[in-house]
Amino acid sequence: MLHGVTVTDPYRWLEDAKSPEVTSWMGAQDALARARLNAMPGRDAIADRLRQLLYYDALEAPIHRGTRYFYTRRLASKEKAIVYLREGRDGTERVLLDPNTWTKDGSEGLGGWWPSWDGKRVAFKIRHNNSDETTTYVLDADTLERSKVDVIDGTKYAGASWTPAGDGFYYTWIPPPGSVPVADRPGEQVIKFHRLGEDPVKDRVVVEKIGDPTTFQNVELSIDGHWLVRTVSHGWRSTDVSFRDARSAGSPWTTLVSGQDSIYDLDVFRDRFYVNTNEGAPNRRVFAVDPAHPDRGSWREIIPERKDATLESASLVGGKLAVVYLKDVLSRVEIRDLDGKLARELPLPELGSASGLVGRPDEDEAYFSFESFTVPDTIYRTSVAQGGMEVFFRLQVPVDSSRYATEQLFATSKDGTKVPVFLVRAKGQKPDKNTPALLTGYGGFLISERPRFRPAIFPWLERGGVFALAVLRGGGEYGEEWHRAGMLTRKQNVFDDFIAASEKLVADGWTSSPKLAILGGSNGGLLVSAAEVQRPDLYGAILCGVPLIDMVRYHLFGSGKTWISEYGSADDAEQFKAILAYSPMQHVKQGVRYPATLLLSADADDRVDPMHARKFAAELQEASTGGPVLLRIERHSGHGGSDQIKATIDRTADEYAFALSAMGASEPARTAKAR
Repeated sequence: MLHGVTVTDPYRWLEDAKSPEVTSWMGAQDALARARLNAMPGRDAIADRLRQLLYYDALEAPIHRGTRYFYTRRLASKEKAIVYLREGRDGTERVLLDPNTWTKDGSEGLGGWWPSWDGKRVAFKIRHNNSDETTTYVLDADTLERSKVDVIDGTKYAGASWTPAGDGFYYTWIPPPGSVPVADRPGEQVIKFHRLGEDPVKDRVVVEKIGDPTTFQNVELSIDGHWLVRTVSHGWRSTDVSFRDARSAGSPWTTLVSGQDSIYDLDVFRDRFYVNTNEGAPNRRVFAVDPAHPDRGSWREIIPERKDATLESASLVGGKLAVVYLKDVLSRVEIRDLDGKLARELPLPELGSASGLVGRPDEDEAYFSFESFTVPDTIYRTSVAQGGMEVFFRLQVPVDSSRYATEQLFATSKDGTKVPVFLVRAKGQKPDKNTPALLTGYGGFLISERPRFRPAIFPWLERGGVFALAVLRGGGEYGEEWHRAGMLTRKQNVFDDFIAASEKLVADGWTSSPKLAILGGSNGGLLVSAAEVQRPDLYGAILCGVPLIDMVRYHLFGSGKTWISEYGSADDAEQFKAILAYSPMQHVKQGVRYPATLLLSADADDRVDPMHARKFAAELQEASTGGPVLLRIERHSGHGGSDQIKATIDRTADEYAFALSAMGASEPARTAKAR
């Protein structure tokens, strides 16, 4: 009973993953799923084609530190990306971090890496079982020796913000699992400073814990070491920012902004703060602030809000501001002086997605990437001051992507909102209700879903299918108003948008309901499961990865409390009403013909608890009179999956084979019911 409402929960026993009964149940479910999936027609051929497409050589934009360049390279012969070091722009290349050598089973992954400003050392995190739990280490870039002293546990939420001298770094620390209830751990975050060569147990606490598990906190030290900036994030809705003069040990913290229902992103350069904010500007604007006069009335607006485009990022590179706008989800990149005056716009190859510039605030050399659904990732080198572009790296994959076209459709949601939908298809392909269609989306946490090159979609396209991406409220594509229209008590708008996009594909004749599969992971898993229970007639197959599904209880598990600002909580009576109205777990009905459903879970997911997938699988298996319901559990895998390419290939081949099988079967077989 919650707030006077009876909420049934027949599969609560499946929440306890340590129970022998649940362990046995999971083993049986996964074994059944693997056997069914491995036997599906075309599955091996799809996997073979994915191997051709996903084992490729790739390079990321380099980071310049000291006299060295650091970068990540993927090799077609390796499962995991490798971090390299190059002496000078054209010097000798050396392997710095190779996760392929860490374990035989691939269970340890690289969680992030941060070279010191002088390029002599690198702090990096190792993800245990590819989960969010990490340990931070320090590597000597000259000798490639890993320090035996500088080993820091509890760095799940940490980066490393180095001092200019490279003698230490600031980081966020959290107590180990088991020390406090899992869902309350985020509230125990503190900020520490680690000095190289000293026992991390003695690391100085710079900022004490907040005690609120719905918040995150971190600090960044400016490149010159002058300013230490602390940011407290209240979910994805608002931030508080304070700072102190790091040159003086006793200097107090000064509040820049606090208690406002807005987001403030701050960069520092030459004793000036540059604040990118949605305060009073849903599409965002930029202010310059003198830290000697931090009061709000002294802030100077240098880039006003645009009503026709969303300011996605504004980064300091080469003594200027590199600004990325999204206009109808397509990128524009501008270089602006520090007073906000437009210097020039970067000429992009075509309509698609560009990154912000990668470079140092005090150096002219910079890099940016461009891609679209049909243009492979290309990295360009540019001069911030002079302009010009040259190709630094272009991804090569064995597919003629020029054979495919992208068009942007607009669906109309239930309340009249226009919802962009990108459709990728073969050139000359005409609408046909027998065409297999794969639709995906996300709709949450201010995340912008943009056109990007996805090699894994080509086996689907090569089988005559179409691929579609719906741009949903809850994301950041159209600014903060778009985000807030899809959060808390308005979350149903996201599902309405997705259903409208689905209906658009059917109405325009690109597919039909039996041939329409939907794919989503995490918050996107909530999306597709909600669409499934609300419109089971609209889909032929559901591909639901690492999902949130029992929204009445999500905040009690994993990192759930950190998402309360986005979803709300069933502990609040008004929010409970909205959550219960859409929570997929509570809306599965006995005897309904639900679409064929493949749930993809991970055994070490410590972000979204796998109990969601387990309970939903059991509920559907009991209630549905429709297609098969399978639960696939990936091993040595966290929320983002294993970082091995072969795991991605296996997972994607299973998804495609399952969806295509469901589309071609008139009477799909049922799975066994949960006990």
